[in-house]
Amino acid sequence: MSRTLTIRLPNELLAWLRETSRRTGVPVSQIVREHLERAKANSGKQRFMRHVGAISGLPRDLSSRKGFSRK
Repeated sequence: MSRTLTIRLPNELLAWLRETSRRTGVPVSQIVREHLERAKANSGKQRFMRHVGAISGLPRDLSSRKGFSRK
């Protein structure tokens, strides 16, 4: 079953959608659906990315820590 969804878009995003639709000949609604499907397919694949930049203060090379050696 198909449902209608009404959303408000910033002018820049709407202009991009319309221009993309005009240039490709693909309806705006199809462009939105395809991008949502792509986002759905990619969700959860890079969960680790939420941790990027969360850890700070580590040495550049962990093997350079004082008192660390493999003998």
